[in-house]
Amino acid sequence: MRPLLGVLALVTLLSPGLACPAPCSCSTKKNGRLLAECAYRELRDVPRGLSPNVTILTLSANRLGRLGRASLAEVPELQSLWLGYNHISSVEPGAFAALPHLKNLDLSHNRLADFPWQDLRNLSALQILKLSNNRLAAVPQGALAGLRELRSLWLNDNELATLARGTFEGLPALAQLQLFHNPFNCSCKLFWLKEWAHDTSVVLSRAGSTLCAAPARLRGRPVTDIPGALCVPPSAQLTYLSGPAAAGPRDGLTLTLHCSVAGSPPPEIRWQIRTAKRRVDIHGPTVARDGGAKAGRQRFLAFKNGTMAIPDFGKEDEGTYTCVAVNDVGTRDVSVNVALAGSANPAEELPRDDPQAGHPGGHSCAKGDELDPSGMGEKLVIVYRVAGQARSGAGAREFRPGILLLALGLLLW
Repeated sequence: MRPLLGVLALVTLLSPGLACPAPCSCSTKKNGRLLAECAYRELRDVPRGLSPNVTILTLSANRLGRLGRASLAEVPELQSLWLGYNHISSVEPGAFAALPHLKNLDLSHNRLADFPWQDLRNLSALQILKLSNNRLAAVPQGALAGLRELRSLWLNDNELATLARGTFEGLPALAQLQLFHNPFNCSCKLFWLKEWAHDTSVVLSRAGSTLCAAPARLRGRPVTDIPGALCVPPSAQLTYLSGPAAAGPRDGLTLTLHCSVAGSPPPEIRWQIRTAKRRVDIHGPTVARDGGAKAGRQRFLAFKNGTMAIPDFGKEDEGTYTCVAVNDVGTRDVSVNVALAGSANPAEELPRDDPQAGHPGGHSCAKGDELDPSGMGEKLVIVYRVAGQARSGAGAREFRPGILLLALGLLLW
């Protein structure tokens, strides 16, 4: 009987549920979770031989310098991982990805300049994330998306100069956020944070210590107190003009759209052109300072002052022309649908689904009128050419440049 009892005792001691590496002490908590206590052991690596049933692993205050991809492979059931006060400067992507039950992750007081943000996609149960007192200079846009259980986020005492708009969206359980002691550059790129902080129910801990480090005129001022007059979202209005194109083989018409924008900082103007056969996105002028068109952009001439010109406007150019105004505070766009007609009777050429078509009360505007972006739906500009004599031997109509009518119909959604 005694040999049998000895074998049973040995099996019990070697069973995975009680396996514990020499530097650590292991115990079972009242709630049945297995704790591996390995703090203050001067460890330079995660110890080997941990039980796969460990749910709480404490490695705080050691000398860990890095975490490899397989460092935590032995403990897939972890719910709490405490790694604060080490020397960790590198975490290999994948190190946390295999811990789907993790609820608490503490990496505070380390030397991290980067973090495997992609690992968070697998940590949907995470409730507490401590990354404070590191050297993080950025949080990638969307890095925290999907952490629907996250309640507490510590990012204080890092090197964050800005944060992407929407960084904390998609965190419905977030109750506490720490951002203080970061060198924030309070440009308009960060203005969204002020608005978010005013609207959210999340407690911004030590908000009075969440200060601007730049620009100089705002240094020492709370991030939540950036003057609104410095950051104004863009507005945009479209006007259109038309006239004869330069003499040439087509002798057509030049349609000119002008996008007037306002905002602070001054918005950048972009164009989106959607026709039946092409989609063109234009970021910035396509006409050089000397007046010449840049390579590959001869068809649509975008000028620095917000003007878009389409020489020899033809049927192939019909479509939607959108001006997009972008600054650090937001985006505004306004569109116009442009169609070409060849009839001398404008009412016959209005689209049938336009409720204003052919009716005396229809909305029309003259050359240079504004396209009010506040109106319902998109605007429809119809350019009419008045037919002249038929070309001899060609059977095609000849259009006299400069003779045109412009009609504007309101196309409701």
